[in-house]
Amino acid sequence: MPRPIIVQEECSACGICVDVCPEDVLELVGDVAEPVKDDECTACAACLEECPMGAISEIEED
Repeated sequence: MPRPIIVQEECSACGICVDVCPEDVLELVGDVAEPVKDDECTACAACLEECPMGAISEIEED
């Protein structure tokens, strides 16, 4: 299953990715967005497409 990876140094904690994720996989934790429900990611790529900082990518995991 894919899961989002967030480059913390590039994340501005704007919350856009949190808002657009239909599965509520991401949350703002402190000053960055963090995946909190990796196993529920459907790889829709909404977070990747909407992140204004380009701080999100996805990796495939078994």
